[in-house]
Amino acid sequence: MLQWRDRSPQHWHELVNHEVCVTNRDQQRFEGRVFTVDPVSASVVLVSVQESERPSVRVILGHAVTDVQILRRGTEETDAEELKSRRESVRLWLEQNRVPVTEDGEVLRVANALTISAPYRPGDCSSANEIILSRVQSLVESRPC
Repeated sequence: MLQWRDRSPQHWHELVNHEVCVTNRDQQRFEGRVFTVDPVSASVVLVSVQESERPSVRVILGHAVTDVQILRRGTEETDAEELKSRRESVRLWLEQNRVPVTEDGEVLRVANALTISAPYRPGDCSSANEIILSRVQSLVESRPC
């Protein structure tokens, strides 16, 4: 069985938004919803919300994690219809701003130099050209809702 730190970032990403129980070297258990996992240190950031209390954030350092068990799977925040409408809205916004954009299945392609994947937010833009990336990200960010 793979150690926690030896797992791939893809595996860690799949845990985001799930309720989990993290066990550390001292056999302490921490429960909460996975907010993120640091891909360098393998540290897990858990968010817990108790009734009538403020949310708490806990970071369990990656070197101390021995086991992570999913208690309850998180729900997808967006459904297919919402993604389709957001993709169409972003495409129209880019076209209105004279940016050449095409749809390639679920991905928007900008001038064959940049892609925008679901859920079509500025952080979902990907390009090797940093100038194009930053300009399209700022344009997507300025899109009216």
